Order: sequence, then C-alpha cells, then structure tokens
Amino acid sequence: MRWTYRQRRCPVLGDGSSLERLKREGRIVVVGASLAGLRAAETLRGEGFAGSLTMIGDEPREPYDRPPLSKQVLLGRAAADHTALPRLRSVEATWRLGVPATGLDMAARRVRLADGDEVPYDRLLIATGVRARPWPHEAEAELDGVFVLRTADDSAAFARRLDSGPERVLVIGAGFTGSEIASACRERGIAVTVAERGSAPLVGALGGVVGAVAAEMQREHGVDLRCGVMVTALEGDASGRVRAAHLSDGSTVETDVVIVSLGATRNTEWLDGSGLGAGPRGIACDAGCRAFDIRGIVTDDIYAAGDVARCPHPLFGYQFLSLEHWGNAVTQARIAAHNMLSESSDRIPHMEVPAFWSSQFGVNIKSVGVPSLGTEILISQGSLREHRFVGVYGYQGRVIGAVTFDQGRWLPFYQELIETTAPFPPPFPTVDRRSDGQRPLDAAFPDPSVPTHGPTVTLGGYSPADRRMTFTPAH
Repeated sequence: MRWTYRQRRCPVLGDGSSLERLKREGRIVVVGASLAGLRAAETLRGEGFAGSLTMIGDEPREPYDRPPLSKQVLLGRAAADHTALPRLRSVEATWRLGVPATGLDMAARRVRLADGDEVPYDRLLIATGVRARPWPHEAEAELDGVFVLRTADDSAAFARRLDSGPERVLVIGAGFTGSEIASACRERGIAVTVAERGSAPLVGALGGVVGAVAAEMQREHGVDLRCGVMVTALEGDASGRVRAAHLSDGSTVETDVVIVSLGATRNTEWLDGSGLGAGPRGIACDAGCRAFDIRGIVTDDIYAAGDVARCPHPLFGYQFLSLEHWGNAVTQARIAAHNMLSESSDRIPHMEVPAFWSSQFGVNIKSVGVPSLGTEILISQGSLREHRFVGVYGYQGRVIGAVTFDQGRWLPFYQELIETTAPFPPPFPTVDRRSDGQRPLDAAFPDPSVPTHGPTVTLGGYSPADRRMTFTPAH
C-alpha cells in the first residue's frame, strides 16, 4: 500500500530540482546519536544524500546497543564499552558528541547546543530517545549504592557494584528492565527484593493474567517479590551509603544496593517554546514521521524517529503510539530518512506492527501488536502453569496483540492475524490440545490513569499537541 500526502511546500526546498540540490549540497542534522539516529544516517547516505550530515549526541560516545546493558553486561558476558552498534555503511558525518541540544529555532532552521553553538539545517531528524526516570527524592538519589540503568556508563557502574558482592539488591519497579535486572542478580547468586506498585510484574505491559505468571517465575527463582507496595523512602548511613528502604506497608528492607527502574522520560524538554508539537508523550508525527507543530500542521523539514516519536497507526484506531522498541527505532529511522529525500508521491508510511522481546529467569518473552490495548486474553496454546504458552489479546472483537513465553516461533502467525484485523476470539481450535482453555479471560490491565512500571507502548490520544499527561512518582 502507498500513501500520499498533501505537502505544505517548503520555500527553500519546494520542488523536485530543490530536492536534488538537497541531496547534493543540503544540510541534514540528526539530533540523537542513537540507534535510530545511526540507522537514519546510513539510510540517507544509501539513498544518495551527498550533502553535509551532522550527528549531535549528549553522550560522549558514538551510538551503541542498549538491550545488552540489562542482560549480558550485568552477567559479565560483555563489557559496557564493547556494545557499539555495527556500521552498515560509512556515514561521513560531523559528530558533535557530549554536547546536548538545548533549543530549536524553527524559523531560522537552527539547532542550539549547550556550548552556545548553533547548527543550521535544511532537514532535521530528532531521535533523542528517552532517559531513565530518577528517584524523585534528590538527596536519597545521591546516596552511594543508588543506581538507574539506561546508559552504558550506568550499566558499567552497576555491574561493578554487583561484582563487589552486595548483600542484597532492591529493584524498584517490575517492568521489563526491572525484571531483567532481578533475573541477572539471581543468576549471579545475589539476594534480590523487587518492589512493585502494581499487582504483579509486567502488569502494565501484559496485564494481570500474564503478570501472575511473571510473579510465579520470580518467586520460583528466589526473588523476594513485594507487589502492591511503594518505596516511601531510602535511608543512608553516616557515610552516605544506602542501607535500607521503607515501604508503604510499613515494612523495611535492608539493602546496600538500590536500582531504580521506574520507566523512562522522553527527551523533549529542549524543544519547549520551539513551536513543535512535543511534550511528555513525545513528538507528534504523521505516518511518514513528519513532525507536527503545536497548531497540528505538519512540517516538511522536521522528522522524528525512535522512542521520542509518536505516530498514528491504522491498525490501532489511528491513535498516536509511542513505542520503546528496538525494531521500531530501526524501521522508523529508515522511513524518516527515505521521506526526507522524497517527493510527496514517493513517501512511505510507518505501518509496521510493533514487536518486543525480553529474556528473564530462563524464559524468552516476545510480543507483537499492542497487548496493553486489549481487554481480553485467550491462552491459545501451551499452559500458564508451565510458563510456556501463547496469549492472544482481543479488543472490540478483533485480535490486537499476542505474547509468547518460550513459544516465539508462533509470532509470525499471530502477527498476520493482527495485520488482517482477524476476529477475536480467533475462529479456530487451538493447535496445542494442552491449552489452558478455549474461553477468553479478562486481561486484567490496571486502570490506565494509574502509572505502572514498564509499558513499552503508550497510547497518546489523537491530538498532536497533547500535553496533558502527568506522572505520579512511586513515593
């Protein structure tokens, strides 16, 4: 399928000949030296862009892979500084690393940097991603032994602390990252307590039915899992080292290491006052990754990709989706880069079905679609009791998502059901006769107004300039 756009012509690059000049001698700036930023740069060069390419990043290192940071690095199987992303082609870029962007002048087409410099552009791609949400009490967050995990430096510091043999690690938040951290600690033989404000691990992303399985997995592997509680305070000793955490149920957990895993914050603050449709939910884009301004008018010279972007998806009611998925970052970056160099009739939409994976407690978890949009779940294959199954999610009578525990080979089949808007429950008997049942269950997702630790897909409503989301810290 090919979509076309009624394009608002840019006064500098408004026709085919101008696009050819852009390819030969134009200036493209990518803010965000990330997975999305790198893959977009490679696509630009691959599609013939020969002009000036500038890569801006707030970290002092070139793009690296993040999934290993909560898995292999913590297990000592890889070094945090050896996770650089492979280069698929030379990008021949000017790298401005360790200098974050601080502002955007849309009228003058300039990106302002923290060192006072300004970088002009003809086309701009924003791929600034997200950052870890810190512990909300600043003095407690500064205690020795309190960590977050998002960057390579975060992972290296946390791995060094695990190497020192702590008595107990407290993980605050049982989303995917928090659960992976708990798994790595237990594999290393370290005592772990997990505190989760929801009813179960992964409940915000996969619902209560699957969350109950995740809880069983953690407890079977020796995790001291505390659900339905919040950490109210962290306590340090006279030397400034964390020693205990106080919970909302009145209990106290003695610990010498705390890892805060409360989700992520999208890096959009630097765009405040720019006139771009950006806020806590991300940067609103059309299906071709072109950013909207605050009036809801699409721009022709600014694009967004990766975790920071939110785009409408036809399979999910055209709601704006913000996706914290590795594959989404790659696909969106390539589409954005292609469209930056294309006429309206040659632009393509981002329509890929979201997909995600996690490995924890010896189980490979994969999902497609948007399970968190579902209201019902059918265990179509396998068994919840055996922690090996396929769960299919339904919403308004159609298949909207699927999750597998050690059954990933079935995902392409369920992805096709999502893409073809197949009815729910699926009109076929289960392939695996050991399935837990044929009747759908309430998926048991928490109230969406209550934040949880770990959904990887955020439904962002329909307004490009929506800034109404609020977050209540877990304290």
